[in-house]
This record gives sequence, C-alpha cells and structure tokens, in this order.
Amino acid sequence: MPKKKKRRASEESSKEPPLPTEGTVICGVVKLLGGDYLVVKCLDGVDRKVRIPGKMRRRVWMNEGDIVLVGLWDFSPNRGEVLHRYTRQEVAKLLEKGVLPREFLEALSEYI
Repeated sequence: MPKKKKRRASEESSKEPPLPTEGTVICGVVKLLGGDYLVVKCLDGVDRKVRIPGKMRRRVWMNEGDIVLVGLWDFSPNRGEVLHRYTRQEVAKLLEKGVLPREFLEALSEYI
C-alpha cells in the first residue's frame, strides 16, 4: 500500500481561508461537550451548541480556544455545525483583512 503524500506548508498557506457568508458566522470554541458537540461563542455575541460533522470527526481535532466557521441551521438559529477550523496562519490573515476583530480573541481567552 503506497504512503499518503504530505502537503507542504507552502501549498496550504497560498489558499485563502473561507470567509463568512450569509448563514455562516465565525466563532471561538469555549467548551467541548463530548459526543461531537461543542459550545462556541460567536461574533454576533450568541453562545451556540454546534456539532462536528462526520467528515471532520476523526480528521480535524478541536480544542478550546480554536476559531471555527459555523453554518447556522435554518430551523434552529441557536444551533449549527462546524464547517471549517482555522489554523493560526488563517487567523492571522483574517485579522489582517479585518474580518476578525482582535478584541474577540482577547475576550475568548477569558472564557478558557
């Protein structure tokens, strides 16, 4: 069986991080609940219970303090699911663009 090819850091850094659109919001992980559920603090000031979808469960590990992109559910606006976890480089790009305020990161560190 052939080995998997590892991605180079230069290939990943050239991609632009996904930006929030209608129905999505940037959030910070406050608490891990278990059973693939998280409590997140969103940019709009709401605490939401979100789930990690099956395609991310064993591939992307979440920790408290991570910045994630959450897709809100139409039928329940205080719930949603994680669409993307931002890396440190992507968070830095979001800060440069002004999409993510620095005050949000400072306020998030108080919860943890």
